[in-house]
Amino acid sequence: MEEYLKQALEIVKAQASVRTMTEEEINSMVQSIAEGIKRASEGVSCDTEQEPATDPKKAIREKSIICLECGKSFKVLTKKHLASHGLTAQEYKAKWGYKKNTSLVCKSLARERRKKMESMKLWEKRKKN
Repeated sequence: MEEYLKQALEIVKAQASVRTMTEEEINSMVQSIAEGIKRASEGVSCDTEQEPATDPKKAIREKSIICLECGKSFKVLTKKHLASHGLTAQEYKAKWGYKKNTSLVCKSLARERRKKMESMKLWEKRKKN
C-alpha cells in the first residue's frame, strides 16, 4: 500500500474515533486526504482546478454539510470558516454551483429553523402594528 494512503487512513481513523462518520464520509475523506498528501509529497501546486471534496449535490446532508474546499463536516458553514478559504458565502455558492438562496446548513437544522419561524408567526405580528 502506498505510504500516503497509509497516512490518510491513520488520519481518518483518528477522526472517526472522536465522532460518528458514515461510510461515504470516511471514503471521501480518505480519498481527499490521500490525494492531498500525495500532491504535497510530489510538490504539486494547488493552483490547478480544484476538485470538490465530495459531490456538491451530496454535500448538504441530513445531519451535516461537507465543506467542498477542505472536506470537513459541519452543521453550518460559517462566514469565519469560508473566510479561512478566502471565500464569502456568495463566492462559495457560485464556485460550487449552488443557487444564491441555498442555505449552507444541514437539512435537520434548516428544518428546525423553519419550524421555529413558522411558530413565531412574525408576519402576523407585523401586520397588527
